[in-house]
Amino acid sequence: MQMDNKKNSTQNVDLERMLLDGNAKPICLPFSLLEEITNCFSNDRIIGSGGFAVVYKGVIGEGRVAVKKLSEMIHEKTFYREIECLTKTKHKNIVRFLGYCADTHAIIADDKGKFVMADTRKWLLCFEYIPEGSLAQYIAGMISTLIILCILIFIVQASHANNTTISNEKF
Repeated sequence: MQMDNKKNSTQNVDLERMLLDGNAKPICLPFSLLEEITNCFSNDRIIGSGGFAVVYKGVIGEGRVAVKKLSEMIHEKTFYREIECLTKTKHKNIVRFLGYCADTHAIIADDKGKFVMADTRKWLLCFEYIPEGSLAQYIAGMISTLIILCILIFIVQASHANNTTISNEKF
């Protein structure tokens, strides 16, 4: 356990450094580190979810990261393709990819009275954390604002049309 804490501490420093260095390349991160910084993938750290993943906020020193824990149903090739694409993609409007974790553990289970060994996989991706929320939330907020703006414009135009009509009838 002591050795694991030292390893996590070193990886923790590496991840903190990456947050500061915009040119740092994504690295392989141990599951134990991602588990630690998300408070054991605590429900109160969930910042998003979808059909194939849950996203958690990770706290690392003074920095924050987003840890995407993919469903165990994701195929290995899909996971590797996603890492490849994320590693190649760099743009100011795309959240920065910091690292990944492909953790595999063997478990022994009872299958109809016969003990079998099976691998369990955990696929995780780590990104820089954007505190303003998701793009979907931002767009939804903009759409709500635009709808309210359109309604107000309609009301103003309708009241002007009514005033003009009323004014014309008075003369």
